[in-house]
Amino acid sequence: MIRTATSADLDVLMVLWLESTTRAHPFVPSDYWQQSAQLVRDNYLPRAKTWVYLHNQQIVAFISILDERFIGALFVDHHFHGKGVGAALMACVQHHYRWLSLEVYEDNQRACAFYYKQGFREMQRLFNQETQAHTLIMNWPAT
Repeated sequence: MIRTATSADLDVLMVLWLESTTRAHPFVPSDYWQQSAQLVRDNYLPRAKTWVYLHNQQIVAFISILDERFIGALFVDHHFHGKGVGAALMACVQHHYRWLSLEVYEDNQRACAFYYKQGFREMQRLFNQETQAHTLIMNWPAT
């Protein structure tokens, strides 16, 4: 089941975000994510439109859209990888928006493959000075 997130979900989203982002980005020092957590909690998540995926009444994944077009987060509990959870959340937001963009770390090969499969296409390759890693800007539909 997918539903819109509420402010009561914030603590659960933050736990899922920190665990998932640290696991998905072993090439970035984990303290970078620890230092980013407050910004995510206080700025990004409150500004975003967020949907959560529930399994047995528990949040196991979420997707957040900033500024009506930018996927700021798509995180799935690792126990639910490959089970269609991310694809269901993506289909939900693709139903609501005509055009989407995102930034993904190039070394996060699982995520890159997922986004290509969902119809996203690489538009730009950037170097993130803070993390010393390359990112890809991807758009859907690719225009």
